[in-house]
Amino acid sequence: MNRHRGSSLDGLLDEEGLLDEVSAKARKRLLALQLADIMQQEHLTKAHLARELNTSRSQLDRLLDPENTAITLESLERLAHAVGRRLRIEFA
Repeated sequence: MNRHRGSSLDGLLDEEGLLDEVSAKARKRLLALQLADIMQQEHLTKAHLARELNTSRSQLDRLLDPENTAITLESLERLAHAVGRRLRIEFA
């Protein structure tokens, strides 16, 4: 018998100790998709954005990598400013 039958996905992930990791990766993936959309709308290349941030393309790739959840608020602020946006963070 399936001991998880009837439980939520969040409940299952929490029971397995994976909820925080999966949630962080999902949020970072969403952020990366939003940035890709902004870059396309504004016709920004990675090379241009790297110059704006005064960093390398490889460092920018790490910031945009949906799997890399180790990103500072300062980096997010700089990135938002470089694409002409404001960063908004809230507790839900």
